[in-house]
Amino acid sequence: MNLAAATNESLAHTSNVLIYSSMAVYTLAFFAHIAEWVFGSRSKVGRTAAALAGTSAPTGSAVTVRVAQKGGATAVMDRPEIVTRSAAGTRDVPDGPGAAGGTFKGDLWGRIAVSLTVVAFLVEAGGVLARAMSVQRAPWGNMYEFSITFSTVAVGTYLVLLALKKNVRWMGLMLVTTVLLDLGIATTTLYTDSDQLVPALDSVWLWIHVSTAIICGAVFYLGAVGTLLYLFRDSYESKLANGGSPGAFARSVLERLPSASSLDKFSYRINAAVFPLWTFTIIAGAIWAGDAWGRYWGWDPKEVWSFITWVAYACYLHARATAGWKGRKAAYLALIAFGCWLFNYYGVNIFVTGMHSYAGV
Repeated sequence: MNLAAATNESLAHTSNVLIYSSMAVYTLAFFAHIAEWVFGSRSKVGRTAAALAGTSAPTGSAVTVRVAQKGGATAVMDRPEIVTRSAAGTRDVPDGPGAAGGTFKGDLWGRIAVSLTVVAFLVEAGGVLARAMSVQRAPWGNMYEFSITFSTVAVGTYLVLLALKKNVRWMGLMLVTTVLLDLGIATTTLYTDSDQLVPALDSVWLWIHVSTAIICGAVFYLGAVGTLLYLFRDSYESKLANGGSPGAFARSVLERLPSASSLDKFSYRINAAVFPLWTFTIIAGAIWAGDAWGRYWGWDPKEVWSFITWVAYACYLHARATAGWKGRKAAYLALIAFGCWLFNYYGVNIFVTGMHSYAGV
């Protein structure tokens, strides 16, 4: 065995150790997020109910005018309360206080969870880098490598949003849970030994086409989380608006999430932002297919489902921008679109035979 091969095997082993280590740290972050929700204050529960009951400032009033006590003739205008209008234009309610509930103990656990997530992200990124160095190529030549890179990018995007002071810490628990699930599947069912590429993948387009597909999938995932939570929160607000009494779980968890309108706007904006990149991903894939197989489009299952995913997200964005399809109807389209992306990733690679059947499983 030559020295180069031994070095490659050593780096591949290092990559595996780092990936498993990141899973251990993600698990600690998972329990810290649980503690954030458990120890977060429930004292603010009822803010949404109060707003829907009309105890907050009416939506239609721009300002409140009162007369000053001194002088009698001076009118003072109080600054109006700013609220976010929901997608369907039916409710104006405040955002929840977050998982920590605005308390010191809950916030402390939340900060610990985020810190652990940062450490896990760095360790996992090191594992992806070591995997790339072990074979001197892009670390996404099979489904195992795609999966570990995908979860790394998803967590990295989440951390970037946090660094930009965006209100996304409510996503932390679900993100860490699904990342653990993704890595669990990757290290058990999808694992492939570090090896060189099949000839069809040995191209500079691997860096361009697949990397953009990973970025799009990671961002689409964040949008899907926001959409799913929007549906739960919207049902909660609807029940309150109709005079219903939600259960203890809804009062404890859903009340702390951002309002349905905030979640809806978050999902729409993040999906709209990455959609042009998904368009480029399909175009780049077509160019690569022309170089590798002599045709730009051949109705291969991967090509077909990539296009179906594009159409589904295009329909969602069009529906979301149309007054009659805002809110829940558009949200269902968004989840269907992400479902198409998931099938394009897992289903086509594992269950369908085609030109892209190089998953390594």
